[in-house]
Amino acid sequence: MATPYFRPIARTDHARPAGAQRLAGGWCWFDTVEVLHRDAPSYLMPAADLPQDVLDRLCAPRVPLAGIGFDTPRIMGILNVTPDSFSDGGQHFDPAVAIAHASAMADQGAAMIDVGGESTRPGAPAVAIEDEIARTAPVIAAIRAQIATPISIDTRKAPVARAAHAAGANLINDVAGLTYDSDLAPYAVESGLPVCIMHAQGTPETMQRDPRYDNVILDVYDWLAARIDALESTGIARAMIMTDPGIGFGKTQAHNLALLQNLSLFHALGCPILLGASRKRFIGDLSQTPLAADRVPGSLAVALCGVAQGVQMLRVHDVAETRAALKLWQAATYGASAAPE
Repeated sequence: MATPYFRPIARTDHARPAGAQRLAGGWCWFDTVEVLHRDAPSYLMPAADLPQDVLDRLCAPRVPLAGIGFDTPRIMGILNVTPDSFSDGGQHFDPAVAIAHASAMADQGAAMIDVGGESTRPGAPAVAIEDEIARTAPVIAAIRAQIATPISIDTRKAPVARAAHAAGANLINDVAGLTYDSDLAPYAVESGLPVCIMHAQGTPETMQRDPRYDNVILDVYDWLAARIDALESTGIARAMIMTDPGIGFGKTQAHNLALLQNLSLFHALGCPILLGASRKRFIGDLSQTPLAADRVPGSLAVALCGVAQGVQMLRVHDVAETRAALKLWQAATYGASAAPE
């Protein structure tokens, strides 16, 4: 039989049985895992029966990245400095507007500001390196001059990451999982920057034409596991890596929903998990909201689905609304004393 996969059944109920394990050092617990195989039906088993190395990886508290700890859900605020973003249509393309929005998101509770100068919406063309640098580096420098909130650079390209780091960026967030530019992983090693690696099938130009998987959950998991191994071999420690299953990147609605239902599987990689589903098309299709700006309620529902499975970072457009939803979820789940400030 092929190698098994272990998905912890994440729980948040206040009635926690003796012997339950804390998931990734966070707010969820588990005492049962689903054992998945490619060639056999899944089944449940007690967490106590897990191989010790698997249990250790599932339970180990995640190391802070860019100064951000993961003992509670964190918010990454999206700042698209592009003229053609799917969600805001270039609303923050003007640098002054972008800087003001970054400051507002920090005030609203964003633990990190994610600055991107190349749209990765389905069908988006590539942006020249010099244009991407011109869009992002000055804005990052201006944000850094005003606020101390960590900044990530959303890019696939080493020269863009280099310029962003010089301007004050603290993390590389790559939708291609450091596969697009062979110089990006070595630069991450050189600079000591942590990275977020996302799964995508195809490129933004092609990814939604006809995405197919043998088993989307296990295929995405295996791809991320292989990328972590490859990056470790270049000198990037697992503790410096965040993972993102890539909702909406080369996935159908069915693929997206399957991944959302099984997000807790990705804790077995031993890295923090980022969920980036904010305002995406599948939310619009399911909630019958064709305009991206109208998808806030659906985005909040998906975000809380992730948090209930221990997802540590939520990449969102609507920081204030997400923070409010988190406060209410935590208060209702754990009591008012557990709600974040």
